[in-house]
Formats: sequence, structure tokens, C-alpha cells
Amino acid sequence: MTTINLYGKPGCHLCDDVRHVLESVQTSYQFELCELNIMEDEALFDKYCAEIPVVTIDGEYFCQYSITENELVAKLDSLIKGRN
Repeated sequence: MTTINLYGKPGCHLCDDVRHVLESVQTSYQFELCELNIMEDEALFDKYCAEIPVVTIDGEYFCQYSITENELVAKLDSLIKGRN
């Protein structure tokens, strides 16, 4: 199963916006959504403090700051085609 990581922190409105898109698309596509709070991990904070939100798909960088449903759907479709 595909794993999507959302790196962010509480109170981040951009993180909230990206989470909303991810959750909306998750109603049609199967993937595990993992939210990682950079405030709880010093290494993540050092890496992403000024970059959030950051989204990775199966461990590979996908986007930062914002995403549209169309962009995410296109990426997930390409992953599905690549596995078949």
C-alpha cells in the first residue's frame, strides 16, 4: 500500500490545507496517511522547519507548501499504472 507522509506542525494553516486535500483524495484512493509533527523530532525540525508542509509518497519527495487534488490524483494514478 502507498504511504503518504505529511510533515508539518500544529497551528500551521498550510499544513491544514494540504491535510484537507489528502483526506479528500483518500476517499477515492487507498493510501496510508502518516502525519509527522516536526516539533516532536529534532532531526525533522532541523530538516523541515522553514519548509512545511512537505509531502512524501513512499519515501520520495512529492511537494511542499501546497497541493491540489488534481496533482495528487495524477501522481497516484501514475503510481498505480507503474505497478501494473
